[in-house]
Amino acid sequence: MRMPRFAKILVAFLVGVMLAQLLHACAGSQAAAKTRLTIATVNNGDMVVMQGLSRNFEQANPNIQLRWVVLEENVLRQRTTTDVASQGGQFDVLTIGSYETPIWARRDWLKPLDLPASYDVNDLIKPIREGLSNNGKLYAVPFYGESSMLYYRKDLFEKAGIKVPEQPTYPQIREWASKVHDPTHGVYGVCLRGKPGWGENMGFVSTLVNTFGGQWFDMKWQPTINTPAWKEAIAFYVDLLNKYGPPGASSNGFNENLALFSTGKCGMWVDATVAAGLLSNPKESQVYDKVGFARAPIERYPNGSNWLWAWALAVPKTSKSPEAAQKFVAWATSKEYIQLVANQSGWVSVPPGTRTSTYNNPNYQKAAPFASIVLKSIQSADISRPAAQPTPYKGIQYVDIPEFQAIGSSVGQTMAAALTNRLSVDQALERSQSSTERFMKHTGYIE
Repeated sequence: MRMPRFAKILVAFLVGVMLAQLLHACAGSQAAAKTRLTIATVNNGDMVVMQGLSRNFEQANPNIQLRWVVLEENVLRQRTTTDVASQGGQFDVLTIGSYETPIWARRDWLKPLDLPASYDVNDLIKPIREGLSNNGKLYAVPFYGESSMLYYRKDLFEKAGIKVPEQPTYPQIREWASKVHDPTHGVYGVCLRGKPGWGENMGFVSTLVNTFGGQWFDMKWQPTINTPAWKEAIAFYVDLLNKYGPPGASSNGFNENLALFSTGKCGMWVDATVAAGLLSNPKESQVYDKVGFARAPIERYPNGSNWLWAWALAVPKTSKSPEAAQKFVAWATSKEYIQLVANQSGWVSVPPGTRTSTYNNPNYQKAAPFASIVLKSIQSADISRPAAQPTPYKGIQYVDIPEFQAIGSSVGQTMAAALTNRLSVDQALERSQSSTERFMKHTGYIE
């Protein structure tokens, strides 16, 4: 019997619906099979580059999809800390620093990393690697690492008859600043961090205090801020910036000073080694061909004068896809990734301070005249001996206890008040000592 035309149309329609449902189900199962990694990262230039290049990772790993949450530094710290502390499980990969990594590892918030032999863990620069470890286990891998160094204007120094040794001293800094300070022509003798914050002005000030012979706490966790070494260091800092610094120095952090130096307004600047590549890049700097490089200045104790930091990638214990997450962090910090950045943007733009092989590469040495000084600065930094006297803490420009963020930020505000002459140096030190003592008593470190 022949089927009526309407029945044929109905059957064709039903077959089409069933086929569409079948295809949708297949597509759904494929999508479900895809692992989605949520990555929390900071909104700085190197991380933005990583986000752009991550399509290479997705192409090589079609079963993994990346979702990016890019945040300003302070917001990133708050969001990630809240998430891991509450076991929220929002993120599979975290961008954290040398300060947080061992603290979070001790609290069992991070997964120890089990990296393949091809990753070459021993190629990671030793102090950077050790700073991201706890009890001999690696809990984060560095995306970039840094110490601190001196940048100076070679043309201005040559005109003033100044020759800079590889290891300058702070008394020399004062003398040189007086010679190149020329505010009528828009050039200030020296730029330093003045913006309040544990990772802003206190990052620099802590190294200054260290090299003047001071420290944050004695072996009984008593604050040592009202000591002669602190007074000498802070008096030097305030006097130097008030005489030879730019106006509004108390508002200047890393980014503000980078902008000042790269536009020709600073004779000298002591800050993170990561700025070297930016200042040497003609696309980023008006003085790219006039920058000189030297070690961070010292006073009486050399070791604590240059800091040690890394922005790193870690996998929280609450990650829903820890194996895929570890695969991504290994890719983003690998030798192959560094080569990928070099191919895309040139060797001067590769993430610095992480791998010995980068510094042994002739292409990098040619593109980065600062490479040897940066490597020496990082290798010489010893977080276990930040001060002339023994300390109960590790960390050069920070103290490796969770409470330091609050303490450092509070003292940073007080030091900024001294810089703007709202407080005398003595008043600032007395106030900082008292507030830190109260905090240490409240948190049970001292009675």
